[in-house]
Amino acid sequence: MNPLIRTITGAGLALGLAACGQADQTAEKSGTAPDYAAMAQRIAHENIIIDSHIDVPYRLEEHDEDVSVATEGGDFDWPRARAGGLDAPFMSIYLPARYQVEGGAKALADHLIDVVEGIAAHAPDKFMVAHSTAEVEDAFARHLIALPMGMENGAGIEDDLANLDHFYKRGIRYITLAHSKSNLISDSSYDDNKQHGGLSPFGEKVVARMMQLGIMIDISHVSDDAFYDVIRLARVPVIASHSSARYFTPGWERNMTDEMIRALAENGGVIQVAIGSAFLTAEANAYSQARGPAREAWLKEKGLDDNAASREAFEKEYRATNPYPYATLDQVLDVFDHVIDVAGIDHVGIGTDFDGVGDSLPVGLKDVSTYPVLIEGLLKRGHSEADIAKILSGNTLRVWKAVEAHAASQASD
Repeated sequence: MNPLIRTITGAGLALGLAACGQADQTAEKSGTAPDYAAMAQRIAHENIIIDSHIDVPYRLEEHDEDVSVATEGGDFDWPRARAGGLDAPFMSIYLPARYQVEGGAKALADHLIDVVEGIAAHAPDKFMVAHSTAEVEDAFARHLIALPMGMENGAGIEDDLANLDHFYKRGIRYITLAHSKSNLISDSSYDDNKQHGGLSPFGEKVVARMMQLGIMIDISHVSDDAFYDVIRLARVPVIASHSSARYFTPGWERNMTDEMIRALAENGGVIQVAIGSAFLTAEANAYSQARGPAREAWLKEKGLDDNAASREAFEKEYRATNPYPYATLDQVLDVFDHVIDVAGIDHVGIGTDFDGVGDSLPVGLKDVSTYPVLIEGLLKRGHSEADIAKILSGNTLRVWKAVEAHAASQASD
């Protein structure tokens, strides 16, 4: 591991390793059970919580709402984020794969960045756009919610490396190299057309320039071969901003194998666990795989076009006869524990994919108010406060700081 990675630590890790154990001992002496719920609330609000993937901008593109106040829909708004202790949700600048064919990916990315900047400008007493780890820590100190940004789908770069510099200046601090289809940069885990056999030659140049600029490399969504190409090229730790363990969803390339998780740990990187049920259990994953063909057959039978209204009608009818197998909190915790067993506590974080996975979130973890529920579960499984602080933000901040430091060293050479 790069020694730079070892020496850079995240904020919020000063909590004593023995704190959780001391609470248990006090409770044991008094004959009462530890109040894990109260402990979880305290931990959630004393530590920076970073969620590396929340799809608010595209949600607002489809249905405009004021997230500085309580909203009827969606998984994120300011009151719920405050209740959950969320401090730095990475706003996903999501670019659907169709823009790779139709054109306009860069323009859409710029527009969605404008949306994020508009959230902060509308409520500067609640939000601020964050371009660095220092600004995330400053926002936390000022009791503001920081809004860092990651681009989901490198299609926004189009075919011009200069666009990387453009988006860095606009605040993009990670890029998911591909999404649901292979693009000019990388093959996609979802696409049977593995046209590059991993990264393209242009993709290798993109990765090199991202490291020079200080943009984190995100390997969620890419093919296995592209993942190993990134690991081979990386001189900084990389992230999987919203992925899970293939151990629980055998054969699903979107999730990471144990070997990939170990390679990510050797690189110094972090897998931020996504919590859509299909990421977590084979049952929910199989349900999701079967739903697409069922919808196509239903649309053909009904003679309907594939649009938002027909999808909603199908979903209502389909779920009435095929109830969705929501994951449980214990199954979420099983994934965290598995990743920790495979990679170690320094290589796991949170990337829920709130506002990006529809009505598939686990029981009890339905929106950004529920991070204390996750923390309580981790406490009950014996994880220390210091280790939980690493999961909440420490590991992600460590990686981000290492990427910043590497870019600074390149600039000074």
